[in-house]
Amino acid sequence: MEMKLKKQMKNLQKEVVLKSVDLNDDIGDFEVNIGAYEVEDKFITISPRCVRCDLCVEECPVDAISHSNIVKRSRIQDNCVKCNICVQTCPISCIYAMGTTSAINEKYDDVEYQLKEIKVPHRVLRMENISIDRKKCEDCGNCIRFCPTNAITLKNKSIIEAADDTTYFELEDKDYPYIEKKLCVGCGSCANLCNNGGIILEKILGPVIVTKNLCIDQNACVQCYLCEETCPVDAIKLDGDKVVLDDDKCIRCNVCSSKCPVNALNLKNLSDIE
Repeated sequence: MEMKLKKQMKNLQKEVVLKSVDLNDDIGDFEVNIGAYEVEDKFITISPRCVRCDLCVEECPVDAISHSNIVKRSRIQDNCVKCNICVQTCPISCIYAMGTTSAINEKYDDVEYQLKEIKVPHRVLRMENISIDRKKCEDCGNCIRFCPTNAITLKNKSIIEAADDTTYFELEDKDYPYIEKKLCVGCGSCANLCNNGGIILEKILGPVIVTKNLCIDQNACVQCYLCEETCPVDAIKLDGDKVVLDDDKCIRCNVCSSKCPVNALNLKNLSDIE
């Protein structure tokens, strides 16, 4: 997915002037002089297709994703460090990493904004076992509503007993949620939304796929301690005049490398490392 937008330079200049007026009423004859530049950035976003499984919330290493409920989906918060773990984890691939480029072109007197999806590999996720305690069912229907594979349907008590010889219960002769295990992907949406904890899920979630490594230039390091102070997961330390990285803790988020004043730290794609 890729998108490009353009804005005339004069419109951008007007916006800068209006913003300046908001900040300072006494600016006099304010003139805007914007030169050529290009800047790249990245952000993570969750689409409306979110099934409220909260798996991204559980796996986020910096608690940067809000919990979901039947009314609202999970949202990325301001303390996100863009490590892509949530993108790798989402069972229905509704979390996207987007690269952005903003560039002013003086030749054409405009500014161009470009958004492009960053391809991220997906972790292994598999349902190991799932069961329903139908005595706890409140007939809310949320498990059926949000199941991404339509693995949960309503079936009559007699049909459930015939289909699943491990189910023993004494309930009314009515319809109850039934899970077709062959269709279940183990996302956990139903278990997360069940108010009484009536759905028990056992799943297998594979390790995070490493696509980048942090390269350290020990000779360039000036022992300023910014990397140690800013690392959100305490994965990097200074030991004397050496930078020591705990590779198992590191989430490849680029916080330390973006803060390093002498470019002693660089997060690189594995394909770019010889």
